[in-house]
Formats: sequence, C-alpha cells, structure tokens
Amino acid sequence: MKLYNSLTRQKEEFKPLGKVVKMYTCGPTVYGTAHIGNMRAYIFMDELRRVLKYNGFEVNGVINITDVGHLTSDEDEGDDKMLVASKREKKSPWEIAKFYTQQYLTDIKKLNIDMPQSIIPATSVIEEIIEFVKGLMQKGYAYETSKGVYFDIAKFKNYGQLSGVKLEDKIMGARIEVDEEKRNPADFALWIKAPKEHIMQWQSPWGMGYPGWHIECSAIGRKFFGDSIDIHTGGIDHKTVHHENEIAQNDALNGHKTVNFWVHCEFIQVDGAKMSKSLGNLYTIAELENKGYSAMDYRYLLLTSHYSKPSNFTFEALTSAKNALNQLKNLANEHKNGSAVIEKETLAQYDADFFDAVSDDLNIPQALGIVWQMLKNQTKSKQVYDLLTKFNQVLGFDLEQEKIEIPQEIKDLAETRWQAKQNKNFAESDRQRKEIESKGFAVLDSKDGYEIVKK
Repeated sequence: MKLYNSLTRQKEEFKPLGKVVKMYTCGPTVYGTAHIGNMRAYIFMDELRRVLKYNGFEVNGVINITDVGHLTSDEDEGDDKMLVASKREKKSPWEIAKFYTQQYLTDIKKLNIDMPQSIIPATSVIEEIIEFVKGLMQKGYAYETSKGVYFDIAKFKNYGQLSGVKLEDKIMGARIEVDEEKRNPADFALWIKAPKEHIMQWQSPWGMGYPGWHIECSAIGRKFFGDSIDIHTGGIDHKTVHHENEIAQNDALNGHKTVNFWVHCEFIQVDGAKMSKSLGNLYTIAELENKGYSAMDYRYLLLTSHYSKPSNFTFEALTSAKNALNQLKNLANEHKNGSAVIEKETLAQYDADFFDAVSDDLNIPQALGIVWQMLKNQTKSKQVYDLLTKFNQVLGFDLEQEKIEIPQEIKDLAETRWQAKQNKNFAESDRQRKEIESKGFAVLDSKDGYEIVKK
C-alpha cells in the first residue's frame, strides 16, 4: 500500500510502526453546522481507514472535537469561536458544543463514515494539555508572558518542514499584531490567560485560562498513542499553520519525529469558486436533502475525484452522481438475482485490479471505473454481486435500492410543471415545484427530462 506523505512530498510504501496502525484525524470545531466542504476531510478519513483495513491492517483511530481554544484566526487572533457562537445563539458554550457535536455525528452516520474508536473533546483533556505545556517549558521551548504561554519557534530548528516555509521567513513575515512580550511575532499560544468574565477557563500553573487550539491535538495524540503516530490526516488548510505547529510541539517534547505520515485532502469548490459565507455557497447535508439528494449521493460524487485534487461541486454533478448511484444499485440487484457462472480468472482480475487501485494512494476513481466495467457485463451473475459486496467494504455505499411509491398526484404535478417549464412559464413551473416540495417530494431536472425523488 502506498500513500502520498506531505512531510516528504512523495508517495511512499506504508509500513506501520507497530502491529496496530495509530491514526489521528483533526476533527470539527463545533461552533456551527459542518458544511459539505468540511465533510470531505471525514469522507477521506473514512476511505483511508477502509483501505487500511482492506489491506489487512488493524486500525486504532482518534478524532478530536474542538470545543474550546480555536480562535477566529488560526494564528491566535480574534475571539474563541465557541464564545462567538455562544453570544450569537444566546446559549452556553457547552450547550453549543453538545448541539453541534450531535449534528456532526448525525451527518457522519448519514454519510456511512467509519468513525475512529475514540472521539475526544478538547475540554476532556485539560489536565493532559497542562502537563504537555509544562513539559515544553521544562525543555526550554515555551515561555510565559502576561497574556499566556507561547511556543518559541526559533528554538525548533525544523520549523517549516511540512509547509516548506523557512523559519526566518515565518518570523519576519508574521501577519500578527505586535506583542512586545513575545520573543518572535510568529510564536503561537499554548495556553491563554483568561479575563475573569471569560466563560470557559481552568486553573493552571499560569493562572486561570484555556488552551490554544494547536496544543489540543498534540495532547490528545500523546494521551492515546504515546510518542509515535503512524498517520495524521486533515484538510489542506491545516497544513501550513495548525499541523506545522503540531509537529513543533510534538517533536520538541518527544525529542524525535512523532508522526510518520502526514496525509492531506484538498478543498472543494462550488461552481468553480471558493466556498465562503459571503458567496452563500456553504451547503449542508440537510440542505442537500431538502433539494432531493441523499448524503450517499454526495459521498458518491466525492469518490469520483482523488482526495489530493481540488473537487468542484455543482448541482448538475450531484444529479449525475445520484443517477449513477441509482444505476449502480439497479445493476447490483440484477447481478444479485443472476444465475450465470463467470470464469474465475475474470473475477480474479477484477479483484486484483480493484485492490491495486485503492492501494495506490487511494485511487478510488480508478477503482470505481473497475466496478462499472464489472457491473456492465451483460452476463448477470451472483458472483459479480458477491465481489461487489467485497469492494463495498471500501466504497461504503448502501447497495439496497430503496423502493418509494410516488403518488399519482405528485406524478401529475411533476408532468404539469415540466410542460410549464418547456413553455417557458417559469413562474408557474416554480409554483408547482414548491407545491411538490411541500408534499415531501422533489423534482430533479436533467437535459433529458426529470426525476421525482422523496425528500
């Protein structure tokens, strides 16, 4: 099995450090609803876990839940995101964390994501974080100011090895408000001293305060995995700051390289543009469902592009993914009920080609191509279905076709709406679309016609 290692900038054969693969994933900051761009990192995490298991490895996974310490800027500026949400929704940070954590886990389940064994909120490891910071101070890598405890990046000579940013350039080019107490402008917070009115704070050797964002992952990783981790995953946006700071903290305390493989997934664009609140294109799983798509349709769409490449989301592409997944299920059902016998050599070749594809840096798009080649065989055989079931250990689809009865009233409305649209009576077409949606269904248009789906 081969993986692209962001640390060495090359594809390498994966060899675990011990009998069990120790895999850490950066989880969500639970201050709001996770959008579909966020979800790519977790579907990627899921695929990597599935492929590792497909290769016969046992995987022990940990994912963090950031419920304190993540400021509105990744570079230690602004307010804690949890407090921002608390003021916005007039709830306590703990209520905010509980609500959005549950919402996140609900979406994860809909996407059929194989979650790590341990899901750890940052607020549950405050003692471990304090011990970690104390260890860095004892080794001379951290220092205290009136505002908190900071990591001295000048002391860590390998800073920048992941991002490629030179230490001196990081120090000189820091875009951070000048703090005369800091030794270097780019030194990052390990522990932040809190004012009395700050809602979330804990006692520490440096007074009442709360942890910085970067330290939580290091402390959680150390608690569950000790001083060595096989694989650390996350989005590409974490690479230059958050993960660079993790490396500095981990390796400074442990005295050696802590994480063997760093693996990152790329961004998702929407209609060729960056996802952003200002553009109004931050769709959630619930919003996709309201438009007649399922979480599994979105999963299929993401698996058609490699995790290391930017993916472009459009509703046209999502419709194509939905149709493709339906066709896959139909063909699977035909093979499930087939009686023909396929030559063992043919099946063995499909099996080998699929394994080679997914084991080559998770080339899932190529693996999907092999699946389609196999399913489109005109000879329908239960052997093909059984092999697809094996492949689905990696793909993670629901292969059973859901049977939904469409009421005649909805069929008539959909047809009337389609005719109105063809006649360019868009006001009437839109009115009938809304009526259909009010009755629990949705209409998906394509160039060849339309499809009625249950919302």
